[in-house]
Amino acid sequence: MRNLGRCISAVLASAMRNLDSSQYQDIKRPLKCVSALVDFTLMAQYRSYTLDTLSYMESYLQTFYQTKDIFLEFCTSKATRAQANPQDAELRELMADQRAIEVHYRSVANRGWLAD
Repeated sequence: MRNLGRCISAVLASAMRNLDSSQYQDIKRPLKCVSALVDFTLMAQYRSYTLDTLSYMESYLQTFYQTKDIFLEFCTSKATRAQANPQDAELRELMADQRAIEVHYRSVANRGWLAD
């Protein structure tokens, strides 16, 4: 969990690297949300708690709940998924056909290696 938290925070921070000032404000809120969630989960793994750690956890959780709505625009509805599923199946079929063509032109040794 610690490594996941570090990776997520690093990815969001690196996404902020090449932004102009108008985009910076847009990425600041998701970063705050993810950081609060990561901090909360890391503190939840403690073996014992004090009043201070509990208050930190409560503030992290409040921050998460206050900022999580930034991700709602990326949620998909059932209608969107219903439209995307046939396109996904078509894309998978095209990729499988392309792989079959590539395998056809490979040597016997490469075919065995690819099959493995």
